[in-house]
Amino acid sequence: MIKKVLIANRGEIALRIVRACAEMGVRSAAIYTEPDRYALHVKRADEAYFIGEDPLGGYLDARRIVNLAAETGCDAIHPGYGFLSENAEFSRICNERGIAFIGPSAEVISRMGDKTEARAAMIGAGIPVTPGSDGNLQDLDEALLVAEKLGYPVMLKATSGGGGRGIRRCDTPQELKQQYPRVISEATKAFGSAEVFLEKCIVDPKHIEVQILADKHGNVIHLFERDCSIQRRNQKLIEIAPSPQLSDAQRDYIGDLAVRAAKAVNYENAGTVEFLLTGEDFFFMEMNTRVQVEHTITEAITGVDIVREQIRIAAGLPLRYQQSEIHYRGFALQFRINAEDPKNNFLPSFGKISRYYAPGGPGVRTDTAIYTGYTIPPYFDSMCLKLIVWAMDWEDVLDRGSRALEDMRLQGVKTTASYYQGILHDAEFRSGVFNTSFVVNHPELLNYSEKRHPNDIALAIATAIAAHAGL
Repeated sequence: MIKKVLIANRGEIALRIVRACAEMGVRSAAIYTEPDRYALHVKRADEAYFIGEDPLGGYLDARRIVNLAAETGCDAIHPGYGFLSENAEFSRICNERGIAFIGPSAEVISRMGDKTEARAAMIGAGIPVTPGSDGNLQDLDEALLVAEKLGYPVMLKATSGGGGRGIRRCDTPQELKQQYPRVISEATKAFGSAEVFLEKCIVDPKHIEVQILADKHGNVIHLFERDCSIQRRNQKLIEIAPSPQLSDAQRDYIGDLAVRAAKAVNYENAGTVEFLLTGEDFFFMEMNTRVQVEHTITEAITGVDIVREQIRIAAGLPLRYQQSEIHYRGFALQFRINAEDPKNNFLPSFGKISRYYAPGGPGVRTDTAIYTGYTIPPYFDSMCLKLIVWAMDWEDVLDRGSRALEDMRLQGVKTTASYYQGILHDAEFRSGVFNTSFVVNHPELLNYSEKRHPNDIALAIATAIAAHAGL
């Protein structure tokens, strides 16, 4: 069994991995750059190592991280999500040094990270894919010809893209001409590759993804699906498991597709196969070769500890479950509480947290690395907390989510929490039928009011009095 894991990440996912290691009797080693000197994952890990002043550089230096793991006696590295988690070279270096990479092989990461190769692999496995270009585009002229053949609107995508970046919708030839150099520029800066391809734009789809686990012995299972349709500019906001929009037949079908997709590329460890649903048709979109931000809600409905299973798989152990043993109960929601101001075009709101109180009660979980007095640095993603709620039925989970959001206190920065309250009370969302255009089609939900709890008002008055009295 793996004895010591270096966590090549930060924030809430690093802390999540620390906790899984602790439960398994595995030592954990954290890394941090200067802005994270007082971060919670640094305090909670068994060991912590400083990797430089540069806020981002240390987390992106694959060879340095692997060398540190070797020097400190770590026999495995968990990359979390983001940073180097889908970097094939990172996985390859780990393998060269005899350190287990808690994720798939370099070959699989490379193949699935290249969107055109991933499409080709899925076509070969009989998985339906969105109609698109045959490989990467050579130039703008080819892009215009392919778009004319597919019919507008089309999606221009970076081949190595991810996380909602390097994607542009084009409704006319003129828009395609404008967006082509922009996407190439963004792709080159963000992913180091200028390659792009085209897909037919599926208008107003539902975004459904399936969690899979695969071991080194050829066993692959799925843990049902998550609905990620509530998103803004391709960035997920609220995730739901299972999807309230699928029939049992659709659920079985898409689960089978995900398992076939994983087997087609000899996948190992945890992964997510993402689909677009339009009408009754599912289309493969991409495969994420890492643990997802929203793995929490799959854990809530199935009881499977996904991070624990990742570590077991990386150690060479077989899956503990067969597909027939995987069942789900109830519904779970995850709210990405971002340090952003929804009323100001979701502008990031970094700064010091003056007060934080986590909600609790039955079926409530918070994954975060913040605390009262913690300063959210401006160098990283704006997500500062994940609030997860579970209940036996749809109406109950909506009500529990509203109550938990109301219970939470996170002051000192603007957040998306109040905006989510509006979504929860919207009739369309509560009906359980919505698609990826929900946010853009409901701009009125941004007209929410910031309610102040009586206790907050009393605290503010007491603070003012104390300050005036010189206490």
